[in-house]
Amino acid sequence: MKKFVILPDVTCDLSEEIRTTFGLEDYIQGYIHFSDGRDFNTTLDWSNISRDEFYKTLSNKKMEVSTAPASPEDYYMIFKKYVEDGYDILNMSISSKISSTYNVAAGAAERVRKEYPDCNIYCFDSLRMAGALGLLVVYALQFKKEGKSMDEIIAWLEENKHKVHQMGPIDDLIFVARRGRISMGKAIMGNFAGVKPMGDCNREGYVSVLTKAKGMNKALALTVEYTRATATDIENQYVIVSHSDREAYAKTLADMIKKELNPKAVYVSDVFSGSGTNVGPGMVGLYFLGEEISEDLSVEKATMDKLTQK
Repeated sequence: MKKFVILPDVTCDLSEEIRTTFGLEDYIQGYIHFSDGRDFNTTLDWSNISRDEFYKTLSNKKMEVSTAPASPEDYYMIFKKYVEDGYDILNMSISSKISSTYNVAAGAAERVRKEYPDCNIYCFDSLRMAGALGLLVVYALQFKKEGKSMDEIIAWLEENKHKVHQMGPIDDLIFVARRGRISMGKAIMGNFAGVKPMGDCNREGYVSVLTKAKGMNKALALTVEYTRATATDIENQYVIVSHSDREAYAKTLADMIKKELNPKAVYVSDVFSGSGTNVGPGMVGLYFLGEEISEDLSVEKATMDKLTQK
């Protein structure tokens, strides 16, 4: 079997612990720009900017922050390097409905194929982002360690990408309002009242709010119950808890999941700068496998309604 490399983009949000545990050899960085003139690469660590400074910067209403994927030339050079070293490539990207990253990667792959007609590059559109993409990367890496071929891994990914669920609260509604998702008045009142919107991923990778919990303790408990009701064979799953500057809450949720649901392993990771610009501060999200996401999230909404009506 020919050797191959799994190359996700930086929005997979996998911590150093996860990358080391599952053997992620490389990933594709992007770019971030601050309106004060600072520019950095987006990475899966805080080497270019600290977590605290990054999220404080996002919360500064006078600062504009934008991100961009690796350029077509970046992707071309990375793909070409691995092909020349004798590797097949499984590239894994954030949802094409959310970012141009997948299209950039696919274009670069086609350019390399013209120069190396025998090369094998597969660009996987995850239709997921952040920890949801990260969970798919974890399974791909684990299957590779178990000796599965690249084609076998691709088949599993395509079959299961719509089965990755997210649940958890966000507690900084001011940032949500600044992104135009709710009015500033609602954000201020919601923050004052302790309202925590909670959502799952739709089939394009966007998060849709399913309910609003009052207080963080209730939100975390509801996350556990939603996971219990939605996950399939949770005892044999890897799950990821991601957070955007809410490490204590993320660790609390991880402990609750371990105690209540006992999955194979639970990992806690930051939302790094590549995804954090869109997620904003205040998010705690649990990522796990369940039944395939319904077309309009109607099944997931009904599940949450049943839980909140108890």
